[in-house]
This record gives sequence, C-alpha cells and structure tokens, in this order.
Amino acid sequence: MDTDNPVVRLCSEGMRAEAEGRDDDARDLFRRAWETAADDYEACVAAHYLARHQPTPRLTLRWNLECLERADRVGDDRVRGFYASLHLAMAAAHGDLGERDAAREHFERAAARVDDVPPGPYRDGTRMAIAEGLRSTGAVERRAVDGPLNELLAAWCARGDLKALGLVLPARLADLGTEDDRVRLAAALHLVHAARWLPEGEQRALGAIVAALTGAS
Repeated sequence: MDTDNPVVRLCSEGMRAEAEGRDDDARDLFRRAWETAADDYEACVAAHYLARHQPTPRLTLRWNLECLERADRVGDDRVRGFYASLHLAMAAAHGDLGERDAAREHFERAAARVDDVPPGPYRDGTRMAIAEGLRSTGAVERRAVDGPLNELLAAWCARGDLKALGLVLPARLADLGTEDDRVRLAAALHLVHAARWLPEGEQRALGAIVAALTGAS
C-alpha cells in the first residue's frame, strides 16, 4: 500500500496506537481515515480497521461487510491480496454471532484466496487462522492420523523438542485439508522420522502416521 496515501497513513498511525494499547486513539484514527476516504479503495482500507473497534459483534460484521463490498467495487490488483483477510474477518464476525454455517462459508472463501496474499509471515499467519477456522466449523474432514499426531505433538511440547516441532508445526497448523497440504505434512513428518532422534515408541508411532498419510504399507 502507498504509505503517502493519507488514509493509509492514518491507518498506520492507528495500528501503532493499537500496539501501544491506546485503543481510543486507534479508533479515532480509523474513524478519521474513514471520513477522509475519497474512493472505494480508501474506504475499503479504512473500514477493515474500523471494524476492529466496534462495540458489538453485529456492528463488527456490518463494517466487515462494508469493507468486502468496497473491495468488490474496486475489483483490481490493488485489493487482490486483501480477500483472504476480508473473508477471514467475516468468518470471525459470523462466528461471534453464533452463525456457524455463514462462518464456514467465509472460511472456505478465505482458503480459496489465500494464495493471492504475498508470501511471507502475514500469509503464513493468515493461512493458519483459516486452517483453524475450517477445522472448528467442520469444513474439512478429520484425518484418521489427527489423534495420534496430536498426541505426538503434545509429547514434543512437554519435552521441549523444538527441532521436531519446528519442522512439523508449520505444515500442521497451515493444513487446509487439500491434497497439497497432505503431501506437505507427510514430507515434514518424514524428515523427523528419517532423522531417528525420537524415543523408540515415538519413532514407531510417527512411522505409522507417515505410512497412513502416504499410503505406504
């Protein structure tokens, strides 16, 4: 985004106020950004941040919808990378209102657009949030290995096995339930299994999980 744009600049100041715990100042800055917006693109940016400072879930949903509708009106590459985050925000707002089906729909739409987000930590975090939402709303089927894998992850956490966790958690947490995600998770688990540093029982359990994911006998 253009940091010289007055709306973007106000929103940047608002995010800084948020980080410093000055929520009232942040809300005022985002409101000023909305009032300053001169076109649909600027209104989309301002509405996205203003939605975070609403007193009720229904108002939060209203501002997230405003943001999404403004992005649709823009309809060009400036907003292409916004949609995963916009649908994620819509899903969260519907979830807060107990509207599970609507939340699931927006998690699915967010998943379909996440690859439009530029690579980096922001996309990684967005993908993980979408994956969590898909699981929580039943949008993806549980794999048979989920239970045993969660037990292994818990054991690694308890033991502080950062190497194993560092290799596996990114693929696990960002798993959207696609075939590519299955392959990515299996590859990460295989790396740990092939290194053979785990205790014997965990090594056997991990081997069974890898075999199940890859279809190996």
